[in-house]
Amino acid sequence: MSRRSSIDPVRFEVVRNALTEVTEEMAAALRKSAYSTNIKTRMDFSCAFFDAATRPIAQSFAQPVHLGSFVELIPRAVKAYGPENMAPGDMLVTNDPYGGGSHLNDVTVFAPVFYQGEKQPGRLIGYVAALAHHVDVGGGAPASIGPFQEVYQEGVIIPPVKLVEQGEISDDIFRLILAQIRSKRITAGDFRAQIAANIAGIRRLHELVTRTGVDQFLAYVEEIIAYTRRRTAAEIAKLPRGVYEAEGFLDNDGFTDQVVNLKVRITIDGSGVFFDLAGCDPQRRAPVNSTYAMTYSACAYALRALMDKDLPINSGFYQFVRLNAPSGTVVNAVHPGAVVGGWETQIRVNDLMFKALSQAVPEAVPAGCKAMMAQAGYGVIERKSGEYLCNYEALAGGYGGRATKDGPDAVQGHGQNTENAPVEETEGAYPVMITRLELIDDSDGAGRHRGGLGLRRDYYFPHDDATFTILSDRDRAGPWGLFGGLPGRKAYYLLNPESEARPLSSKCVVQLKAGDTLSFQTPGGGGYGFPGQRDPELVLRDVRDGKVSLQRARDVYRVAIDRSAWKVDGRATARLRASAAARGGTTHQSRDKQAAARAERGSR
Repeated sequence: MSRRSSIDPVRFEVVRNALTEVTEEMAAALRKSAYSTNIKTRMDFSCAFFDAATRPIAQSFAQPVHLGSFVELIPRAVKAYGPENMAPGDMLVTNDPYGGGSHLNDVTVFAPVFYQGEKQPGRLIGYVAALAHHVDVGGGAPASIGPFQEVYQEGVIIPPVKLVEQGEISDDIFRLILAQIRSKRITAGDFRAQIAANIAGIRRLHELVTRTGVDQFLAYVEEIIAYTRRRTAAEIAKLPRGVYEAEGFLDNDGFTDQVVNLKVRITIDGSGVFFDLAGCDPQRRAPVNSTYAMTYSACAYALRALMDKDLPINSGFYQFVRLNAPSGTVVNAVHPGAVVGGWETQIRVNDLMFKALSQAVPEAVPAGCKAMMAQAGYGVIERKSGEYLCNYEALAGGYGGRATKDGPDAVQGHGQNTENAPVEETEGAYPVMITRLELIDDSDGAGRHRGGLGLRRDYYFPHDDATFTILSDRDRAGPWGLFGGLPGRKAYYLLNPESEARPLSSKCVVQLKAGDTLSFQTPGGGGYGFPGQRDPELVLRDVRDGKVSLQRARDVYRVAIDRSAWKVDGRATARLRASAAARGGTTHQSRDKQAAARAERGSR
């Protein structure tokens, strides 16, 4: 009897889902134990289980952008340290971007899992890992983000080292790491939360293996990988064969005004899906370089987004993610390139992948999204306590319109899955006030299905000086529209918006005085389809909701609204659309195409 025929399908599903729940319980333990708002509330973390061969088997679904980092990082870290040097009760820590990681803030704590049953004195069955974005890891600016030029400016670099030995934190290693960091109390608490997450994972895995038996457990792990491989192959077979390309750019690199050119070429054929990024710019002496692991995450997410929602994510899936990212480019930086802003490049590349795939599966992809991490970090030395407090957020923005729906307002798009930081918690933990938190009306990219609205978040520092870092993009042009849709409003970064309203760069460090306000305004999503085709009743709804102005309804969507009765004036709307079609020379689509082209060139 073959191994596969001996697999009980019911127990297979139980084990498969149990492994996912192991990582979800790890995530719950991490979130509940964490100190920082960024982890406990914004959920900027991920957890995973790997088998003894360091193949990914199960992952919590917190942050898809971490997918590639885990897949690259754990095998390389285990190999570098040597599995023979790990024992029960040990945990290692690393954040090395050139050892399979991402930027330095993303710190991973991982542990070997040994099953110690009655007849198994200590058999290695795998590894559990908890990755979390720490609010500060040292470096040249509070929150450890900024327009740096090499990785050594970005914070403490941690190769795989033993943080926990035989169940006890290594005091020397812990003190050495914390000595580099501003927010020591919060960071120490977050490290302990990662340790707690791994302990929870080890405990649950031990219970699961005890119930199934080691050999049976390992057999089910192999079948989980094989099952995923079969399903992934079947999903890829449904995709249209062909070569699909798209080009785009980042507005600047953080040190020059030169755009960072990006090019995506996706080939779908009988052997699978191949992502070729050979057309991207050489890496810059600037912070926008992505590591290979970060770029790999973009490919994995783009492919996964086209497949059934219940498809497992493990080694069986990753075998189909093929990438060419030439070494020394902005999508595969080499040492000692700065990488703290590599997520801005990574998520823009992800957006371009969907733009390219719109030629193949137009009904399955959105128009241009926020497509930037939109990172904000600040540090304040509190007057009363003298404690150095750092905070980090990645702000939401507009999602692109889709074939059948509008884009959601103010969300974290693509591989981002973090939540917006609550005002009450932010103000309670840090000496800052959020004076405005609102959707930006008229920021949508107009279309048959409009893009989502951008978000405005104003930070006011009433009593203390602060160092504020913006590491973002989109202040030159907003997200693109698809199939006649218009681009979304671009981003704006303003100092004291109600007085001097001084524009700031999308990548800068600003020294704020007590009483200053920084306004962070993210872009709206691009529109899908021609604005003149939008249902007038949907335009009326948006006007009544305060999302679209009466003037924009008339000038862009060509919908006349009777404000006294709050209803669509059908005759006036018909005249507006007919007149627009006549001026366009042929149809309203021609005029919308011209407007889309002007807007995409940055003319607003």
